[in-house]
Amino acid sequence: MEIGVHTPPLADEPLESALPYLDGLGVGAIEPGVGGHPGQDHLERAAYLDDESEQAELRSLLAEYDMRISALATHNNPLHPDEQRAEKADTELREAIRLAAQLEVGTVTCFSGLPAGGPNDEVPNWITAPWPPEHADALEYQWERAVDYWGEIAALAADHEVDIAIEMHPNMLVYEPHGLARLREATGERIGANVDPSHLYWQGITITDAIRYLGERDAIHHVHAKDTKIYDAQAREKGVLDTTAYDDEPNRSWLFRSVGYGHDEIHWKDIVSTLRLVDYDGALSIEHEDSLTSSREGLEKAIDLLERAIFETQPGDAYWA
Repeated sequence: MEIGVHTPPLADEPLESALPYLDGLGVGAIEPGVGGHPGQDHLERAAYLDDESEQAELRSLLAEYDMRISALATHNNPLHPDEQRAEKADTELREAIRLAAQLEVGTVTCFSGLPAGGPNDEVPNWITAPWPPEHADALEYQWERAVDYWGEIAALAADHEVDIAIEMHPNMLVYEPHGLARLREATGERIGANVDPSHLYWQGITITDAIRYLGERDAIHHVHAKDTKIYDAQAREKGVLDTTAYDDEPNRSWLFRSVGYGHDEIHWKDIVSTLRLVDYDGALSIEHEDSLTSSREGLEKAIDLLERAIFETQPGDAYWA
């Protein structure tokens, strides 16, 4: 297992200077954006796709700092009811899969997307309850669309020997482990999870249980290291489905926090240990979205904690058994 970093927080500097900084902190992997919401500041998709010369230069730069790419990130909504937006997101995802294969990167991280509630609607519709019954009907329509689309993507990913790691996220069709498992069962083993604890915490999901559930199904393709703090005083009044702006921190029921500022070190050691129990041995890719600190300080504090939590060696024989 190794510490990685999802690189958008360092978008104000080029990859050539971000890599030595991260290498000096002991980071072994990066997850750069190649489209969608993460942007592509460190790895412009069109500049590298099908260009062996540019790809060779990238490999050389990575090798200089003994760094690997854990995944290419393109988080967007390819199921959007607006055809132009859906087409753009679909192109980003398909090209990311092709580029990942060319760079010998085994994983693309993304969202499941979210359709409208019916064929004539104009905006995505996040259904969180089955009643009144028109909501259950809308959810059935959404799943039909999602299974058709992700079945195609799974086949493309299989052709390129790339895994698709879907981040379970609010305002997306797949936002919790059972939904992820349902999509995987309907579309194939190339579809799996990018386990990001931060979006599961505020839903009341126990992270170690979620890891075991997905791990039993061999469904974990990538992991984000990102924390969340629930503020009980606000949550007791308005619950956790909180639409308060992210930058109105004192009035939110929960905030994304740097690793260790939502849950303590023991908790993160439990996460690492549970990941090992289900045979995950990839990157813990730090995603910094803590508005109470700077990007660099948040990354550095997260790295400091995770260095004490991860295992760097493989387990030996249980000689005492």
